[in-house]
Amino acid sequence: MASPDALIAEMSRRYVPGKVPRALTYYLSIGEHKYTMRLDPAACTITPGKTENADCVIKSDPTVFENLVLKRKAPGAFDIARGKFKTSDVALLSLLSDCFR
Repeated sequence: MASPDALIAEMSRRYVPGKVPRALTYYLSIGEHKYTMRLDPAACTITPGKTENADCVIKSDPTVFENLVLKRKAPGAFDIARGKFKTSDVALLSLLSDCFR
């Protein structure tokens, strides 16, 4: 498993421009690490901490988040039931996995 900081750096490299129709902001709480990710049709920008209000909030165990973004494996029912994964917007969550190679 990659560290959350390494995973975030990998996400920036794997971003596929043109996958989002408008600018979107995600607040990511991955274990103890917090990030604000801004996606727009041209670029992905990720900064530490919470820098603005988010369209979608994701709180996740690092392994579950890594599987979602790098392996395109959606969180399972047990992950959600055990509190290893939470989101404020399921539609924006599904869009997120399409944005990265």
